[in-house]
Amino acid sequence: MAPNRKKFSSQADAELLQDLRDIAEAEGRQFQVVLEEAMRQYIENRQRPRESVLAHFRASVERNRRLGELLAK
Repeated sequence: MAPNRKKFSSQADAELLQDLRDIAEAEGRQFQVVLEEAMRQYIENRQRPRESVLAHFRASVERNRRLGELLAK
């Protein structure tokens, strides 16, 4: 099954676009595939909690474990 693709138009820094074109050429892939991969990675990174945030959360849970136990009673 072919992906559901939609054309769009945008602008970007010339050097950034050239870097993406160079990557695509070096890897023998189409520019649009490399661009799509970059967009997917960007979205995934924005949706996942950052490791530093998770580390602070875990530390907070551990630090307040006794309070949580008391509140649960």
